Amino acid sequence: MDALAPTTGALAADSLAGAALAPTTSVLFADALAPTTSVLALLVAQNVAFYVIAAIMLFAGFRVVTSPNVVHAALYLIAVLAGVAALFLLLGAEFVGITQVLIYIGAVIVLFLFGIMLTRSPMGADTEVDHPRRLPATLAAALVGAVTIYSVLDYFGDEQFPKETRTTTNEVADSIFSDYIIAFEAVSVLLLAALIGAIVVARRD
Repeated sequence: MDALAPTTGALAADSLAGAALAPTTSVLFADALAPTTSVLALLVAQNVAFYVIAAIMLFAGFRVVTSPNVVHAALYLIAVLAGVAALFLLLGAEFVGITQVLIYIGAVIVLFLFGIMLTRSPMGADTEVDHPRRLPATLAAALVGAVTIYSVLDYFGDEQFPKETRTTTNEVADSIFSDYIIAFEAVSVLLLAALIGAIVVARRD
């Protein structure tokens, strides 16, 4: 019995040490799982937001080409462009998303509306914009969409973008005003020509 006493005491000490370490171990395990859980929740939220935005964009895009009212079509186009900006924000491209809002929604759509008003287009529903051959047009649109999706999937496959793909505003500005300055100025001249053309057509009438 005296020989077993040290062993029994050691076992009891180990048991007490294990009991004392158990809360600490559970806390450390919970802390280790916390980032993983938050990352999974963030991914689920991003996926849900993507599908919601995509559904809104599909409906608005369908209404752009089917609405008999040209003003309503322009407003649906705003919803489509806003959805594109939201997708850029989800991807972490904040500069491109804000640029989408400022340029496309804040400038191009306003230019469209000015063009509609200056050319004296009908503001209400116009039955003349409808066409009896809807089926061939629908089939052609579906074919173009299927070819585009197949081409993208065939080219990229399972390739994933690297994690560090974000660029700063300074880098984007340098690219626009150095490598793409000609295209940037060409788009500006094109928009100006469209506005001048709308004014000329309106005054001719």
